[in-house]
Amino acid sequence: MEKLTKILDIIDGYIWGAPLLVVLLSVGLFLTLNLKFIQVSKLALCLKLVFSPKVNKDTDPTKQGEISGFAALCTALASTIGTGNIVGVATAVHMGGPGALFWMFVAAFFGMATKYAECLLAVKYRERDENGKYRGGPMYYIKNGMHCKSLAAVFAVLTIGAGCFGIGTYCQINSMVDANRIMFGMEPVASCAIISVFVGLVTLGGLKSISNFSSKLIPIMAVFYIVGCLFVIALNIQSVPAAIVTIIESAFNFDACVGAASGMGILMALRFGVARGIFSNEAGLGSAPIAAATAKTHFAAEQGLVNMSGTFFDTIIICMLTGLTIVLTNTWNGDLNGAAITSEAFRQTLGDSWGIYMVNIGLLLFAFTTVIGWNYYAESSVVYLFGTRYIYVYRVIYILIVASAAFMTLEFVWILSDILNGLMAIPNLIALFVLRKDIVHETKFYLAHLLKQAQKKKAKEVQA
Repeated sequence: MEKLTKILDIIDGYIWGAPLLVVLLSVGLFLTLNLKFIQVSKLALCLKLVFSPKVNKDTDPTKQGEISGFAALCTALASTIGTGNIVGVATAVHMGGPGALFWMFVAAFFGMATKYAECLLAVKYRERDENGKYRGGPMYYIKNGMHCKSLAAVFAVLTIGAGCFGIGTYCQINSMVDANRIMFGMEPVASCAIISVFVGLVTLGGLKSISNFSSKLIPIMAVFYIVGCLFVIALNIQSVPAAIVTIIESAFNFDACVGAASGMGILMALRFGVARGIFSNEAGLGSAPIAAATAKTHFAAEQGLVNMSGTFFDTIIICMLTGLTIVLTNTWNGDLNGAAITSEAFRQTLGDSWGIYMVNIGLLLFAFTTVIGWNYYAESSVVYLFGTRYIYVYRVIYILIVASAAFMTLEFVWILSDILNGLMAIPNLIALFVLRKDIVHETKFYLAHLLKQAQKKKAKEVQA
């Protein structure tokens, strides 16, 4: 296993080298410019749609889709709000220094435009499967928009790999096993057995079961964790200005001696900030569009805006709060690693009991929802490649994979996840660039519709 880990680490270094980082940021920047900074100009509309009753409880029979726009967002958030928000951020700051948070923020800012574009395309090019259910995602807009079935199949295979052996299972379960061990002294095998049962109870019910579960749990767990972070920050409020200065200075520091584990200064900060940011919010990977494609909506751009909020909530709010607590308490600059860094930040401020339980309960909830969210992504890829006849076989296999996750080492699973994430991004980013005219056209069409609605409303008010 050690030799394999070293080999994968070399591969990971090539995949997440300068070329992919530049492409990810460039595509985000390109879409931002083409969409006229939609993540800023339409952020208010984006949040309004998320909290709108029409999106939350959609009963309009004329809208095509499987679940409400809010439920589709929560299904996507189930996979994005995961260990990346706790373990990923801690690893990024530990390996890349505080400056990694700056580059994580930059990647998330441009990633909002990327997330909008990919979720828009998912709705535009979605299809019905043999059972009449809507399916979509990069494999469908690569096939139907780019007319490249081979590249679509490659993406589907990579998604199955990531869902079953990377970001969707091993990283999450490994972190959950650690959390159970820290809080309850539970053995890894017992943890995996219990987790497998709960995963089975949710995932065997399919999309409706996953979306119903996610819609109820996601808002609660997000608020729970955010409040905990804000409490830690409030108790260290006098150190916040200095922490922000440290983050910015570290982001542009070419010196290798930024901190004990920062390595190559700006290059390490950039690499780990972008890589762990993408691991967390998944903008550009093409995973969230698979859930977005199931939303009930008249307009592809509308669901694009709804899902764009996912990157905002996940990285710009939750990841940044996690990172700030770590920098404020200086727990990143030591021998601790992974969730232990974040846990120590909370422990220093809230005490042994509250600190440890706050982080690890959050970790359990975040990781569990990611497992069930990625289950659906991999399932949709199985359906794309083989049809619906193997759905239940796949679900059983997925549960068995979850049960085996405790036997993988932390370093191995994180490297494997990084590799699969990077490979997934490549065909998706190609599709976003090729289909850029469709993205702009659908956006203009939707905004023109909103303008007409506003004009009609104003005319009625004048007449009244």
